[in-house]
Amino acid sequence: MRDHIRKHISARLSFVPDGLMALFLDANTVVILAIPLLLSVIVVQAPDATELPPPAPAAVEAVDTLADAQQQPADGSDKKPATPPHTGVRALLDGLRLDIANLPSRPNLYIALAGGGAALAVHPADQTFNVHLRSHYDLVNGIFAPAKYFGDTPEQVALSIGTYAFGRIFDEPKVSHLGMDLLRAQAISELLVEPLKFSTHRLRPDGSNYQSFPSGHSAVTFAAATVIARHLGWRHAAVAYAVASYVAASRLHDNVHYLSDVVFGAAVGTIAGRTVTEHGRETWTLTPAFVPGGAAVLVARVR
Repeated sequence: MRDHIRKHISARLSFVPDGLMALFLDANTVVILAIPLLLSVIVVQAPDATELPPPAPAAVEAVDTLADAQQQPADGSDKKPATPPHTGVRALLDGLRLDIANLPSRPNLYIALAGGGAALAVHPADQTFNVHLRSHYDLVNGIFAPAKYFGDTPEQVALSIGTYAFGRIFDEPKVSHLGMDLLRAQAISELLVEPLKFSTHRLRPDGSNYQSFPSGHSAVTFAAATVIARHLGWRHAAVAYAVASYVAASRLHDNVHYLSDVVFGAAVGTIAGRTVTEHGRETWTLTPAFVPGGAAVLVARVR
């Protein structure tokens, strides 16, 4: 085989001087030069493209899925969560299970770090900030009075159940989906807030108990606002975030929370709302497919 390759190369490189030819055709170089020749033989003997069997349906489907994903708007303008085929109680519980599993994530870590940093930054003002919001005017006190009900868990759950029930009764899947996500966000918010309250054991400014940090009212209202933002867009969510900020400010006016409590509570609520509505939006799909001479795995990322 080696002699045959020598003769073949010598015939092709007859214009090269003999001394240089001897360098090219030493024992090691012959093996290296033989590789392209062998590959050319394999390519020549490969079957014609017209004779190849059609690609497997799974492969075609995976490629179509990837193409559709690449055609999605890159500016993130269409980020509303897709309405699930079922919005019953079982779907709600299955979704809640997935929410808990998806809580540990890098984006949530960033939100927690940002919220913790902001709470730490405003911490020096904790002892003096509430004084500026207190008022002896009945009008101001009357404005802040309803906020403790807007941000209370029973009222928030009742509104969410009402939204969910309306969608189920009148066969409005988008409405029931919104109510379902609101309920899940409030459950995740409580799951995060209560252990923090009992572990930090921070005394409230009014001395009523040791459950000051973080603010549950702030968390649950910002969780709802985040869900509404994802479902209805930022224009509709502006009112929800205004209500959440109003509730947070009322907790300072009522002197039941410090400024750092409501700041970190807002971050916790954002984490809860984001977890419920964001996970699953970007997925990786592995699709096995048969190809001529073997098998392959097609990987598609869908955003």
